[in-house]
Amino acid sequence: MVELCSSLCSTQQKPTLVRTVIQVVRSEGLVVIGKSPDEKQIIVKVSPDSPLPSPLTAFVEVIGIGNSDKSIKAELWTNFGDEIDMFSYHKLCQLANGEFKHFLL
Repeated sequence: MVELCSSLCSTQQKPTLVRTVIQVVRSEGLVVIGKSPDEKQIIVKVSPDSPLPSPLTAFVEVIGIGNSDKSIKAELWTNFGDEIDMFSYHKLCQLANGEFKHFLL
C-alpha cells in the first residue's frame, strides 16, 4: 500500500512507501530539496534506478521510500508542470489518510 502524504511524519519508525507532490526548491546532484504541500522541507534522494525527469518542472510527484529522517528515496518521478494547487493537494492527503482512507487507498 502506498501512503499518500503531504509531508513525512516525524514519528515514522520504519521505511514506508509514500507518494507526494513537491515544489522543487533546488537540485544538487543526487538530491532534490523540495517543499511539501504543508510547507515543510523534504529531501528527495535520487536513485540510479530512477533518474530525474529532464527537464525538471517546478512541481513533481515522487513515489518512494519515506524514512524517519524526513527524506524520500525516489523510485518513480513524474513531472507535474509549473503550476499546481498545493492547498487542495494537502486537503486531499488529509482525506486520504483520515476519514475517507478506505475509499481512496
